[in-house]
Amino acid sequence: MQSNAVKIWYKQFWPWFLIIVPLTSMVLSFTMMKFAFDSEDSMVNDDYYKEGRVINLQLQKIELAKTLNIVTSTKVSSDSIAVTFTSGAPESGKAMVLDFFHPTQDFKDFSVTLLRDASGTYRAPLDTQLEGKWQLSLHPYEQDWKIQKVLSFPQKDAFVLAP
Repeated sequence: MQSNAVKIWYKQFWPWFLIIVPLTSMVLSFTMMKFAFDSEDSMVNDDYYKEGRVINLQLQKIELAKTLNIVTSTKVSSDSIAVTFTSGAPESGKAMVLDFFHPTQDFKDFSVTLLRDASGTYRAPLDTQLEGKWQLSLHPYEQDWKIQKVLSFPQKDAFVLAP
């Protein structure tokens, strides 16, 4: 005689398959909601009017750099930075600031203070390894003018920073 014993539902494949699919979807949805609520969106700014005024001031600084005809030759190696003015060099010889801004991760942003040596080249040591896309901004301490450029690193040759 043949025995056609029916298996209990929890020992069969298809009920578990039909339960696991929506359960997995729910777990993933709750995980994504937790990430959305817990993480901070650092790229969003609430005060658009104030940000717009700052942008106008920055544009004025870039225009002043164009008026002064400031052009530099900049070399960024693995351990140092050298900036040589080809035109529009400041007469005072005061320190310069070179800001590095990462396009998506603001915690990677940093600034380097460049000091002028006897030959007129502004130099500074570099502690951070640069890889990928960065926005560079060169300005004096008084922040009268500013020149900036977007570059991908590492760079083997010197590049021109001009407004």
